[in-house]
Amino acid sequence: MSAIRPAAVAGMFYPDNPVQLKHDIADLLAKVKHDAAPPVPKALIVPHAGYIYSGPVAASAYARLEALRGRIRRVVLLGPTHRVWVRGLALPEADRFATPLGEVTLDAEGMRKLDDLPQVTRSAAAHQMEHSLEVQLPFLQQVLGDFQLLPLAVGEATAAEVAEVLEKVWGGDETLIVISSDLSHFLPDAAARKVDGETVNAILALDSHLNHEQACGATPINGLLLAARRHGLHPVKLDVRNSSDTAGDPERVVGYAAFAFTPEAHHEQA
Repeated sequence: MSAIRPAAVAGMFYPDNPVQLKHDIADLLAKVKHDAAPPVPKALIVPHAGYIYSGPVAASAYARLEALRGRIRRVVLLGPTHRVWVRGLALPEADRFATPLGEVTLDAEGMRKLDDLPQVTRSAAAHQMEHSLEVQLPFLQQVLGDFQLLPLAVGEATAAEVAEVLEKVWGGDETLIVISSDLSHFLPDAAARKVDGETVNAILALDSHLNHEQACGATPINGLLLAARRHGLHPVKLDVRNSSDTAGDPERVVGYAAFAFTPEAHHEQA
């Protein structure tokens, strides 16, 4: 029996009207300035706040995928749990995720590959209201069209446990890995820029020891950084801002950053 995980934060984090949602995403993507032929990313780190706050930063990463429509056929998406405690990483019990732009089929075969890992469980509750994964889907639907999704809600886990999961589903050019994370939370603007600058430098150095004061998605980021080191990927900073740059109070900001991870040879040729 098929099960659909319905959109939980449409109308709050992003528009629930599909026409408006498509328009807003197209507008965000159109404002991104990048090289005519940027290196093809194997992985991205993108923020997950409401589009009014972090949409421009997320778009700086997703704009790099527009030329890859039809080539990327699977997205492995990891984000932190905000509402339900999870030990390890949780797969959903659904086989499709819905957004106002339609349904995304889950990668059942890839999910089965993770069944033998003790740190991976199945939990409908962990996914039911989780926004960190959901807000990425409309962007992915718009830039990639048809793809399969392997979504993991990341709770209490080690960087090595996350990296082991990524290794199992790493795939080839058809697979994109997306890590959903914001940076610091609720600091004054100047303090946030200092903290976030240090976090950005750590990510660029592939330092897999971030904590949750630096990034709410520190656990999946740390796992990606371990895997990136192993696979020779090179992190590229795409955009760094905070909510006071977009629509927020400068006394209490949330930090956002986007990164692409590319094979080092490609980066050196760019």
